[in-house]
Amino acid sequence: MSDFAYRVGADHAARIEPADAIAEGSDFIWVHLGSKDDETKAWLAGPAGLPDYIVESLTATETRPRCDQIAGGAYLNLRGRSPAAMTMSDPLASVRIWAVAGRVISVARYPLTAIDLVVASVETGLIRDPGDLIAEFAAAITEDLDPEVADLGDTLDDCEADLDANRIFQLRREVTKVRVQSIGYRRFLSPQRAAIEKLAALPIAWLEEDDRLHLSAAADRAARMAEELESIRERSALMHEALTDLRAEQLDQRSLVISIVAMIFLPLTFLTGLLGMNVKGIPYAEQPWAFDGVVWVCIVIAMAISTYFIRQRWFR
Repeated sequence: MSDFAYRVGADHAARIEPADAIAEGSDFIWVHLGSKDDETKAWLAGPAGLPDYIVESLTATETRPRCDQIAGGAYLNLRGRSPAAMTMSDPLASVRIWAVAGRVISVARYPLTAIDLVVASVETGLIRDPGDLIAEFAAAITEDLDPEVADLGDTLDDCEADLDANRIFQLRREVTKVRVQSIGYRRFLSPQRAAIEKLAALPIAWLEEDDRLHLSAAADRAARMAEELESIRERSALMHEALTDLRAEQLDQRSLVISIVAMIFLPLTFLTGLLGMNVKGIPYAEQPWAFDGVVWVCIVIAMAISTYFIRQRWFR
């Protein structure tokens, strides 16, 4: 992701280079850094003039959603969807935001799909101050993630509707994938809701009342998604158990059929083995009809055993 910056005035929003992002007059500056190397740290500690503990927070590798007030500024960490390939255990990319009156600096190691929505709002003149920008970040991230959570629920609905013994392995793969994704999302959405709620309650002068209302709405949406993900996780576990039971029932039915067939042929095997002994004295061994007689006796025995099992309803 390339670095960029915006200078927002009373009647304009101009895109500039981060190196030129120096607040003058009443202009509001937003700087977004997407690089992963030491240049980001150098710029934050040098031209941006940020303290070391804020620089470390903005450039940390492993982060979780949180919000902290530091003097008159606020540090916010949010997680959102990324077009880049993410791991199943860490499916959301983070954006770290430092905001003070007149300036916002955001850092993201991976691109976020919500960034384009925020940039569009800036360019159309909807963003005028740091409170507007942070509220837009929170709203864009939650709105972008909402359809993804809904798709997980729809996929699980389809799996429940298509429950079939012939598709057990395919359904188990789909259910497992949904469950893993829901766990990964919920891992960040719960603390993200708490972070947004905390930011909305901070006693910061540049955070206006309408910004707090927008943040509260984003926190409510994050809470609803976290509850939906918890429901999806529980339903996935129940669905997995149902598929396991269905598989066990399928194996039991097949084992029953095999057992019944073995029980039918067991006396026939004994009879043919007895008459097949290579010893003298086997009755009717020299008669031409002896073979046909043995075959008919075997057929009668097999039919009798099968009739017994059918009357006992063993085949159901």
